[in-house]
Amino acid sequence: MRRFFARVAAACLALAAAVAAAQATQRIPGQGQAEKSDWELQQGERFFKEAEVKTPPYFREDDLLEFQLARTTSFRFYVDKASISVGPDLVVRYTLVARSPQGAENVSYEGIHCKGRRHKVYALGQGDRSWRPVVQDWQEADKAWTRVLRREYFCPMHRAIFSAAEGIDALRRGGHPHRQGFGAGGAN
Repeated sequence: MRRFFARVAAACLALAAAVAAAQATQRIPGQGQAEKSDWELQQGERFFKEAEVKTPPYFREDDLLEFQLARTTSFRFYVDKASISVGPDLVVRYTLVARSPQGAENVSYEGIHCKGRRHKVYALGQGDRSWRPVVQDWQEADKAWTRVLRREYFCPMHRAIFSAAEGIDALRRGGHPHRQGFGAGGAN
């Protein structure tokens, strides 16, 4: 009889562990994605397939949202809220506008792959408000503005935002509420 109860108890424990594991891997709305092991992340990177990319309409001044970079730069940085998108490949794409104090302007259409911590430029803005496509491989997101956009706005907890609206909200707030709190000079 003891063996019977021991087997029943073991089966109950195994069932409870299986249910807990299943619940831990489910995505809870508003709570982000379940944590994955390093191996799972590496496997996901191996099979990353980039979605088709189309450049958005050129930005309008009214759609620019400024974000803070570092106090040591004299440039001002903006994201065109109308251009923010999150693709099925979980790449956050956006138009970046960088302005010097003298009024010079650099415009680019870019993407951040949050899980891979990589960055890519798809197109550069021209003086006639058109796009010039750029053929570029993914690179480490090591430029100051990509680090800030990734950590503070578009990749909270190292995961892509769920929607353009979430990115717009983060830019308006001055940072995503679930960001890890690293400053522009942080080490992540």
